[in-house]
Amino acid sequence: MLISLKCVEEEKAGEKWQKRFNKSWPYYKKWFLSEGHMARPGFLTCSEQLEEHMPELVPVYEQLCELAGGGDLASRYLSLYNPPAFMSGCTQVAWNKHPFALIRNYDYNPKWFEGNLFKTNWLKPVIGMSDCNWGLLDGINADGLAISLTFGGRKITGEGFGIPLVMRYVLETCKDTPQAVSTLLRLPVHMSYNVTILDRTGKYKTVYLTPDKGPHVDIERVATNHQQDIEWLEYAALTATRERKIYLDELVNDESLSREEVKQRFLHKPLYNKDIQKSFVTLYGMIYDLEDLSATVFWPGKEIRQSFEEFKEGRELINISKPNLGELVR
Repeated sequence: MLISLKCVEEEKAGEKWQKRFNKSWPYYKKWFLSEGHMARPGFLTCSEQLEEHMPELVPVYEQLCELAGGGDLASRYLSLYNPPAFMSGCTQVAWNKHPFALIRNYDYNPKWFEGNLFKTNWLKPVIGMSDCNWGLLDGINADGLAISLTFGGRKITGEGFGIPLVMRYVLETCKDTPQAVSTLLRLPVHMSYNVTILDRTGKYKTVYLTPDKGPHVDIERVATNHQQDIEWLEYAALTATRERKIYLDELVNDESLSREEVKQRFLHKPLYNKDIQKSFVTLYGMIYDLEDLSATVFWPGKEIRQSFEEFKEGRELINISKPNLGELVR
């Protein structure tokens, strides 16, 4: 199965962002309306919530709404306030030994992979894997702060923002791990997620976010798809979250292993998933290097390195069911 990864550099949102939005909007619109038009909050509620919780992003939001055509539906969607539920199965680790790095695998249904790695400078320089058009699945900013998310393995939904926008907001407004934690503690989220944070000094935290129990800050270096306890047994079995967590804990506690050796383990079971029938396939691995402020996307036999100093635009076709395949398309 082929997936496409586009590397896009656009300092302020403009024609490139608009092109990517127009291409994906029919699919996101279908998802956004999956529970009916009235299931989602109105525009006034959405804009008020953004103004209250993420005021720094409001000018960017308004610009994006204009680029998206200025319509009510697209504007409500872009607020990412109380969106439909979405889940993924991922693995991540904060490597807090020199050279510091945040390493992760992203597992999701290939049909819903946006496939855009953006370098932007909206409030500050950020490189990250886009989701929901302006949110992020993971990323790094020029201050040397990296974050990554995994689904928290709980069915409960509530009032709050979709996690991709929360991720974007943290990278746009925070410079280090303490500041990122403080920001996450005050933002409402609509589902349970685990956010692992690492900065260039080696400070790290994993924050368990929930819509009902409030956030919990942990010193875990590793996060998979459950929080302190496993609540959704069927999902845990499907994604092998417990097994992945145990395996990765053993890796990071093995003093004989280097960062590169740990990264390579992300390309093999139980961390790497090629079972397309489950609809949770490892779509990419990512390592954010806090020493040289780079982002390297990797697959078996293939990797793409980008940085703030050197970012190369292009489109990459990757066969995620077979190793050593990747064709550069300019």
